[in-house]
This record gives sequence, C-alpha cells and structure tokens, in this order.
Amino acid sequence: MELDPHTPKKGRYVIHSLYFDDYKDTSVYTTNSGLRERFKWRIRFYDDDLTYIVLEKKEKLDGRCHKKSCKITKEEYHKIYSGDIFELVYDTEKKLLRELIKDMMIHDYRPKVIVDYERIAYVEEITNVRVTFDMKISASYDLDHFLDGKYTRFYVQPLGWNVLEVKFDDILPSYIKNIVESYGLNQTSFSKYYYGRKILDSYMR
Repeated sequence: MELDPHTPKKGRYVIHSLYFDDYKDTSVYTTNSGLRERFKWRIRFYDDDLTYIVLEKKEKLDGRCHKKSCKITKEEYHKIYSGDIFELVYDTEKKLLRELIKDMMIHDYRPKVIVDYERIAYVEEITNVRVTFDMKISASYDLDHFLDGKYTRFYVQPLGWNVLEVKFDDILPSYIKNIVESYGLNQTSFSKYYYGRKILDSYMR
C-alpha cells in the first residue's frame, strides 16, 4: 500500500478534533451501550493548518460508517463555539452546517472535549481500502484553546499502544485480510470520543 498522498514528508500528521454532545450526553450513552444506530458531531483540522477546518457528522449503522463533511471558516467556527448560531441559519447555504445548528437549537448540542492524535495512513486506491495507525491519543477539556493548541492533554492509552483501523467498502483484499488474521487480531470498537471523556472524568473525580 502507499502512504496517503496528503501525508507530509515526515510520514504522519496530527488530527485535532472538537466533539459535540447534547445535555444528556447522548453520544456517550449510545457508544457505551453499543446501539446499532448512532452519530457524532465534530470539528477538526490537521497539523497547524487553520485554512482547512472541517465540520463532520459521523454516522454508524450496524457497524458500517458513513461520514458527511463540509469546510467551514474560522468565523463560522467561532460563532458555532460561542453559540452565536442564529445568524448562521440565514447566512449559510451549507446543509450540514444547518443540520448542526438545528441540533444545537433543539437538542442543546455543545462542544464537549478535544481529542488529538497522530496518524499514519496507507491507501489502496483500486479497491478503496484505507489502513490507519492512530497513536498518542489524548484528550482535553480546555476547549477555549482548541485552535491555538495551548491546552493540557491527558493520554487515553499508555504510550506505545496504537489503534489500527482497516476501512473498506465491499472488498477487503486477501493479502490485507491474511495479515490481520495471521496475528490473531480481534475486531473491537474504539471510540476516541468516549474514551477521551472517560479518562478525563476519571482525573476530575
């Protein structure tokens, strides 16, 4: 497989994500309960590039993931973060942004936690397979500093532990399948949002 073409020369990149949840922490509950249908809202950017900030809605149904995304400006981000969203309803034509605003207005979705990690990503374009290694996963409640990075981080896993994900549509090439099976790896769920909230709450007790 080849490195993701968007990977910088150092071979890895850093993902910064700001996750949202409602007043009942529904995303925490649905993840912990393993409900077959659930979703999460997040805003993310890569490395230190604030010219490309993305709003995403990650949906999961019976173990299959679907992600919707749209690019937002720093100005739109600040309005979302501050809760100054009423003008955005009329100012934007972005359907996904309007959908988030609706959830914020009706279900009181708000920023909850920052999750950072480094990623190495490999791709196989013919069958649209993507293999990623996520490492140094950390979480923070210093939400005001999401864009400037000046926040205290708590590691979600012991250093040296990574999360391996194999993402594919319909066909998983046999050579990848054989590698995974030869090491006796078992598929499991791992929500960075859920474990980020869990580790932070344990420190706050």
